[in-house]
Amino acid sequence: LYASSEFQFIELSDAVSTGSSLMPQKKNPDALELIRGKAGRIFGHQIALLTTLKGLPMAYNKDLQEDKQAAFDTVDTIKNCLQAAAIVLKNLHVNEEKTRAAATKGYLNATELADYLVQKDVPFRTAHDTVGKIVMFAISQKKELNDLDLSDMRNFSEQIEKDVFEALSLEQTLANKNQIGGTAPERVFEALEIAKQEIERE
Repeated sequence: LYASSEFQFIELSDAVSTGSSLMPQKKNPDALELIRGKAGRIFGHQIALLTTLKGLPMAYNKDLQEDKQAAFDTVDTIKNCLQAAAIVLKNLHVNEEKTRAAATKGYLNATELADYLVQKDVPFRTAHDTVGKIVMFAISQKKELNDLDLSDMRNFSEQIEKDVFEALSLEQTLANKNQIGGTAPERVFEALEIAKQEIERE
């Protein structure tokens, strides 16, 4: 989806994609489609095993011989999918311009504006209602929140000051989520480091 012409968020390398037999400009994400397809295979094994186990009495039953094929094939399939995914990610190109543009559209920072008002001692219920009105105004003007004039926003709340634009910026929006697993850059790098350590332990 993100590699499609509608989004253009990412570009897959030729190593994990092929050209279309009909459309010369199209690149088919073969590796990712195969990985997606294997998910159905794995879930199929799970359903088969659960059906086999349903209603079995205590102790060992010969029915359980059926678990071997499902278990072994699942392990092999997951290993192959992980290897393919690693190749996809290693050669993946992210279109920074497109992704940034998408992240600044759709009033995704409306919650940040509500939090901004709360920090100005505005009750959250009031802040929520105020931001809803500002968003409706922005929609009527066909503008994002960042593109509104300060005077426009102050018509809805006098607590809004010039520093609101910094609070609504993409960088600040990400940085505000500084809890474990959050979007703040330091938390993202922290999560990556933990993942690397887990892989090394394996």
